[in-house]
Amino acid sequence: MSNPQDSTSPDALPYRVLIVEDDRSQAVFAEAILRGAGMQTEVIAVPERVLEAVERFAPDLVLMDLHLPGLSGTELTRQIRALPRFLHMPVVFLTGDQDPDRQLEVLEHGGDDFILKPVRPRHLVVAVQSRIKRARALQALQATMPQESERHPSTGLYHRTALMQRLEAQLATGKGGALLLEMGHASALRGRYGYAAYETLMNDAGGVLAKLVGDYPAARMADNVFMVAAPGLDRAGLDELARRLRDGIGYHDFQVNGESLRLRCTVGYASYEHGFADAGAALAAAEEAAREAQASPAGIASYTPHDATGNTALVQELRAALAPGGRGLYLVFQPVVAVAGSDEAQFQVLLRMTGPDGSVRRAAEFLPAAQTAGLMPALDRWVMEQALDLMQKRRAEDRPMRLFVSQSPHTLGQEGYATWLRQALEARQLDGPQLVIDLRLEDAIVHVVLLQQLCEQLVPVGVQFCLSQFRYTEDARQLLQELPLGFVRLSAEFARHPLPRELRDEMRLAIDHAHRLALQVIAQAVEDPQAASALWLAGIDYIQGNLIQHPDQALDFDFRSATL
Repeated sequence: MSNPQDSTSPDALPYRVLIVEDDRSQAVFAEAILRGAGMQTEVIAVPERVLEAVERFAPDLVLMDLHLPGLSGTELTRQIRALPRFLHMPVVFLTGDQDPDRQLEVLEHGGDDFILKPVRPRHLVVAVQSRIKRARALQALQATMPQESERHPSTGLYHRTALMQRLEAQLATGKGGALLLEMGHASALRGRYGYAAYETLMNDAGGVLAKLVGDYPAARMADNVFMVAAPGLDRAGLDELARRLRDGIGYHDFQVNGESLRLRCTVGYASYEHGFADAGAALAAAEEAAREAQASPAGIASYTPHDATGNTALVQELRAALAPGGRGLYLVFQPVVAVAGSDEAQFQVLLRMTGPDGSVRRAAEFLPAAQTAGLMPALDRWVMEQALDLMQKRRAEDRPMRLFVSQSPHTLGQEGYATWLRQALEARQLDGPQLVIDLRLEDAIVHVVLLQQLCEQLVPVGVQFCLSQFRYTEDARQLLQELPLGFVRLSAEFARHPLPRELRDEMRLAIDHAHRLALQVIAQAVEDPQAASALWLAGIDYIQGNLIQHPDQALDFDFRSATL
């Protein structure tokens, strides 16, 4: 078969196709046909190696079997789309599934086309060539267009990273402030108009904000949250700007699906005069003020540092524990056990603190004080470093394990966090899949844009994510589509016994929906054998709770012999 590519054209580089197929005969067939047409190919049979192959081989197109062992083709496509370089790379499914609904699902999950088996050689070649030609033509067109990578193309607002860099630079002046704007009733609006219309509404709000702030840099920080970094303003100037932004958004008539509506906008701001250590600390202060603004009739609040209170001694203990050589903080672990049986060791990491009198404090008793004192990033990094060191030690002993580690949005949002974590994994020669970062549902809903950016940086090295405290709400279902998750941990509400009928129905819907997206489901806080039985019958994959084992410092749980 002759090579249809014109060696004199700018498109002369051979087409590169990654074939993802676990059936060896099918893979050999596709590879022979495409190579005969002058294309370069590589075959991957193991789904877990696809992301690494995409990064290394840099294909023009992925030709993928729809039904793969362990990880569906649609889930792999979602993970590929999380890599910025390959956001628009064509993914074509090769499938024998004749179901029209299944074919539509392929397209809804990011696939560009599907080819039905058996396929004629000429049909396969033409389908692949046409897709690659269009993709390369689009790339060439984009390369000739002026790029302004720091700004969103629709709203003109800065991207989050660019804004945080400007905020960091402004802090040294000591004059100015960070303002956080929240658009109210996000869940109700999304439920009424749908996700696409809601996104258009938020982009419209961002466009209005861009006009209101003028030369001050601003960015969309989360689903319905925007931030402005305003240098040179004193407190009176910040308050005036906050009112102008609140009214400019609040009195604007937005159009959604032919309806006119107004958004309730609340504003919290933090002055640089408080001497924040970095941009992350300033953002945390503005978020605290924004929470106060939500409860204020005026919808505006300024950040006030917490003076000496009953938590002063606790904060001092935390600072001492986090100092080099400090003592008091330690980790305990709770097994996460596969209900179908597995010898794979995996634990939830929990934080504890020993008081001066020898008493043990649970995390919930001291994390609020850490949050108020701005110690969460340091505390989170301490936990993560301890977890990584333990995984490294176990790996050296040929006893690898997976750890689920919680991290706060304030920590995940710090500039350079993803780079630090990638380097920490590499320095310890750890495989990314050994680490699962726990994200609370409530936090993830607010910080979805931030988390999407974080996932783009960490998913390629194999780090996995778990959405915790999961309830089957519209916001939660949408998050399952937006974030490249590996696990869902159900709310402790589902571990009750007896379980009310409405919760039982919700639980089954949550588990079924997660499984359709190839996510693994963990039931937590299980203490009652009958509750465990109900969860097992509902189809959970893992169980965690005091019924199995109380949190302990030891890592000697016998997973091989564990049964539900």
